[in-house]
Amino acid sequence: MELGFIRHGQTRWNLEGRLQGSSDIALNDTGRGQAREAVAVLGAGRWDAIVSSPLSRARETAQIIADGLGLELGPAYDLLIERDYGEGEGVLETEAAERWPGKLGGGIEALESVVDRGRRAIEQIAADYPGQNVAVVCHGTIIRYTLSHFAGYKLDTIRNGSVAILARRAAGWELELVNDRVPQPPVTAP
Repeated sequence: MELGFIRHGQTRWNLEGRLQGSSDIALNDTGRGQAREAVAVLGAGRWDAIVSSPLSRARETAQIIADGLGLELGPAYDLLIERDYGEGEGVLETEAAERWPGKLGGGIEALESVVDRGRRAIEQIAADYPGQNVAVVCHGTIIRYTLSHFAGYKLDTIRNGSVAILARRAAGWELELVNDRVPQPPVTAP
């Protein structure tokens, strides 16, 4: 089983550098193009289903990808909603960093909660689609930190429209692709 995580395409708030979290912001034209480009990275014939977060930017990205892969758009999972940035929703990243260092306070959801939701979403999708390959369209923070948990090291930024692949193997879940490339674990000194 493989899960192909795709970050939704770009929105106006992404372009402006605003925290959008659980706010329901639509894709822009660049974001729609990124969704079409993700189809080539995913590869036709490899995926059995496509699911997403219920937020419109993820649903539209998923629909564009589903059309490109010849799949029917599957259900939305509330567990896949982006991190809730509380008072930070709509605030510029630079301003948010000053007001809530480390994105702590201001009603911002704890990263532990985000990772917990991401792990539960993976378990639910795996239970709903046993042995199948599922494309999952959701959001940068939930992808980044949930997959960091499985990789065992902190991943860098997840680009809009990029693909990350998590594969279930005999030893457990393994990260095989991040930002359309094979991940490079950080080098540690002996």
